[in-house]
Amino acid sequence: MRTGQLKFYIFKKIYAQNITLYHSKNKVMHRIEGYWNIEPKIKKISFPLRGKMQVNLEDGRCMIIPLSAFPSIKKVPVNQRNKWYLTAGGITWDTCPEVIHIEQILGNYSRYSHEK
Repeated sequence: MRTGQLKFYIFKKIYAQNITLYHSKNKVMHRIEGYWNIEPKIKKISFPLRGKMQVNLEDGRCMIIPLSAFPSIKKVPVNQRNKWYLTAGGITWDTCPEVIHIEQILGNYSRYSHEK
């Protein structure tokens, strides 16, 4: 390495979903914001509005999505929708034959991933 070149070190400590890059003099050079290296996990779902499902993730994210994207959930009786439970692969109901996975809620990961 030539004299004068900066050596960058990435510390894997993640605070509030930020990765901090330091150079050799321990000065903060750049923060990468967002949800890097965070595996999305469903914490809670609810149905606050007609035709909508709210999904809360363990990392604090929250999204409201239309039930029109999930016809199998629309078939679950309204009085049974809050009786969901987590499985190893996603969420389901006793009255629903399908398991809804986090990838179905977030979208096709391979299409929106910036890393190939």
